[in-house]
Amino acid sequence: MTTHPSKLSPEACRAGRAILRWSVAKLSERAGVRRNTLAKVENGGPIPAAHHGRIIAAFEAAGVEILDGDGVGARLVLRDARA
Repeated sequence: MTTHPSKLSPEACRAGRAILRWSVAKLSERAGVRRNTLAKVENGGPIPAAHHGRIIAAFEAAGVEILDGDGVGARLVLRDARA
């Protein structure tokens, strides 16, 4: 199993869900991954790279950016209403 680097930390996943007020079930539905995969993420376990990408994409589609580097977590990205 290929795993992705730890860009999607447990804290970032929980923060992203909190920003969106999503349950694990809602993120599971939006990302197309099983709930137990999300439980692994939020408990710090390894996940397949493909699932990692799906989770990140679900957050980004909803306007949440997952942060990595100096700050780990998530933030809401406000889109330009004129776009």
